Amino acid sequence: MADLQNLSLSTEGSILTITINRESKLNALNTETLAELKEVFQSVYDDKDIKGVIITGAGEKAFVAGADISQFSELNEMNARKFAEAGQEVFQLIENCHTPVVAVVNGFALGGGCELAMGCHIRVASANARFGQPEVNLGIIPGYGGTQRLTQLIGKGRAFEFLMTGDMMDSSTALNYGLVNYVEADKAAAVEKAKEILGKITAKAPIAIGLVVDCVNAVFNHDENGYQTEANAFATCCGTDDFKEGAAAFMEKRTPEFKGE
Repeated sequence: MADLQNLSLSTEGSILTITINRESKLNALNTETLAELKEVFQSVYDDKDIKGVIITGAGEKAFVAGADISQFSELNEMNARKFAEAGQEVFQLIENCHTPVVAVVNGFALGGGCELAMGCHIRVASANARFGQPEVNLGIIPGYGGTQRLTQLIGKGRAFEFLMTGDMMDSSTALNYGLVNYVEADKAAAVEKAKEILGKITAKAPIAIGLVVDCVNAVFNHDENGYQTEANAFATCCGTDDFKEGAAAFMEKRTPEFKGE
């Protein structure tokens, strides 16, 4: 992996923490940062030693305060589609990753930052977190999947309101609406909660966890029969050594030792 300029990585056991490290810019996403995220997640797909991922932002003020507006002056109707599709590709890579990904949202998660958080499987917020899709204030709309994932997570009527007004949502509202799974007192507590969640998940069978990702995402793919995806995934699990180990451990009243095989 090439030297990363906008991300910092740390590993604790089998958990990789990715920190968006542009604190002076409130961790705003530019094209270089998105390219680095893509590179890191492509490596996660191939690294069986990584069992879980945490994404957070440097400092206390922002998870990601949005896309880097300085790059917007270059956009026009001809190149904006590719700009949006490039961001969508990165967030779909995260959403479809068989390794569980938890966003720890500290401070502002606006625009592309909210979209990044929504691309993760699970979201844990600090009490000072603020979510929003304020793109209409610039005369545009979200381009990295925000209209789709926000609607999936909080429902059509609420999504219309936040997408059309550009209003921000505080952490308690986000919890009430189902945008986040948990709200913790501060960033440190949110990180610990994320580790706790990943600790539970990483103790399970990796193949089964990955297939859960496929099946849940199939709910929102109108070109896919989610029930058939589930049946196929169930059959795949039943052909694994992990299934044999899980069944044997249950009968023997012991903790299973899954190997991802």
